[in-house]
Amino acid sequence: MKITIINGPNLNLVGIREPEIYGSDTFEDLLIKWRDEFPEINIEYFQSNVEGEIINKLHEIGFKSDGIILNAGGYSHTSVAIADAVASIKTPVIEVHISNIFSREEFRRHSLIAPHAKAVICGFGTGGYRLALIGIKIGVDNKN
Repeated sequence: MKITIINGPNLNLVGIREPEIYGSDTFEDLLIKWRDEFPEINIEYFQSNVEGEIINKLHEIGFKSDGIILNAGGYSHTSVAIADAVASIKTPVIEVHISNIFSREEFRRHSLIAPHAKAVICGFGTGGYRLALIGIKIGVDNKN
């Protein structure tokens, strides 16, 4: 099974930026833990601060991966283009947010990506990625 995690802008600073919100583990530390916990899953990782690069990655893997975990960061609330890319691919996408977007500023409470995602996880810190890995592993089904 192959799952790709895609992180958007500023998420390269996880572990450094606002640790009270985003935690103190770097994403590289987290990947080591998840790869150890889920050895049967080939976990790939991609991060970019550039909208077009995220879209290109979604197009590249969106027809051949078993699942995508997407945290588009601030683009979640602004990027019609990323939302369109998610809608255009066949691979199921789980949208993840480290913080609870519904307890933050009003503009963060709406995701353009969510209507095209199989599921949305927010507010569990970086543990949300782990929950998404489990969700894809057991099979995400919108009928439940």
